[in-house]
Amino acid sequence: MSQRLTFRDILALGFMTFALFVGAGNIIFPPMVGLQSGPHVWWAAAGFLITAVGLPVLTVIALARVGGGIDALSSPIGRKAGLVLAVVCYLAVGPLFAIPRTATVSFEVGMAPFTGQGEGPLFCYSLVYFALVIGISLYPGRLLDTVGHVLAPLKIVALAILGIAALLWPAGNPIPASEVYNSMPFSTGFVNGYLTMDTLGAMVFGIVIVNAARSRGVDNPGLLTRYTIYAGLIAGIGLTAVYITLFKLGSGSGVLVPSAQNGAEILHAYVQYRFGIGGSGFLAILIFIACTVTAVGLTCACAEFFSGHLPLSYRTLVVLLGLFSMLVSNLGLSHLIQFSMPVLTALYPPCIVLILLSFTLSWWRSSMLIIAPAMLISLMFGCVDALKLSSFHDLLPAWIGHLPLSAQGLAWLLPTLAVGMMVAVYDKYRLRHEIAVH
Repeated sequence: MSQRLTFRDILALGFMTFALFVGAGNIIFPPMVGLQSGPHVWWAAAGFLITAVGLPVLTVIALARVGGGIDALSSPIGRKAGLVLAVVCYLAVGPLFAIPRTATVSFEVGMAPFTGQGEGPLFCYSLVYFALVIGISLYPGRLLDTVGHVLAPLKIVALAILGIAALLWPAGNPIPASEVYNSMPFSTGFVNGYLTMDTLGAMVFGIVIVNAARSRGVDNPGLLTRYTIYAGLIAGIGLTAVYITLFKLGSGSGVLVPSAQNGAEILHAYVQYRFGIGGSGFLAILIFIACTVTAVGLTCACAEFFSGHLPLSYRTLVVLLGLFSMLVSNLGLSHLIQFSMPVLTALYPPCIVLILLSFTLSWWRSSMLIIAPAMLISLMFGCVDALKLSSFHDLLPAWIGHLPLSAQGLAWLLPTLAVGMMVAVYDKYRLRHEIAVH
């Protein structure tokens, strides 16, 4: 007989989901948005929250409805195409970008002020960091205990202290907005929400959340779906609260670091301004816990996925993924962000289309006819937006810049809507034609 989770376990599952999402990127990007958007901060925040909170929560719900796996979510586009999408998503939020980024950001924000920058300190730090990540990831059945009951509450307390301080004691008033935020704050915030990688993360975390519930003896599909949705909603509320306080922190910190190059500089400046000499130590602990939890969740999810498609065991893959991520992390944060931005810009649009259309499957005679063309068009135009951010932008013809919403980084949106509407009309026409014939 299937077990039921206690209220405490449901909260722990929600806290674990929240903790899996809130990595270093979630903490360093919102302050930068807050600083650069100036008086338009809440317009930028609204756009950012759609892609950094709304879409991840929708993704968790969509995955819960199909059983927790990206393979089931992508089934309408065919097995091979779905597998390709899954592999790309797992690599992007796994050993290529997200897992190494947790190490580089936690080093630069938390440790570099004490050890100094350089290849040597980063290498030594990454050795210790990934040894810990591998050690925890080898025992996925204990995630609800190690993360949900211990690490997640610690992270929440630390974030609450930082957030309350930012709301009650801002450093100053907003500075003038940068040019891009001055002209289009909402769409710029929307696209910058991609950088958190939370929607892609949600596509791979779904199975981790379901497995955590299963580790408590829950095997009823209906209960698993319900508990996963609860966890996603709890995480969404927590993410929204964190982001709002970090937007406020960044918005008021322009007087401290008006020319900050990243969110790490803003956080450093604020915590030292508000908490004095102990601020750097506090920030180091917060970032370390945040990054470790996210790295563990991503490592578990990637090892779980690839163990089903490669002749390697889960434990072997945990070690290999950890070692590979350690090597990539030593490229440094700036290189990782530079490489990841074009990839995420191309990958997000088809994922957004897949997630949103997954709620409409019962509407269509053929869901593949609807979803596959819309995803293909969104990918093509997403690649155009990605090229604009890469070193190959000079190869693009001039007319590309005149596409609708191109300046906002959303050139994919209108063509995708147009193609989606055309195939939807065709699907309905085919259905009516078949009914008339029979």
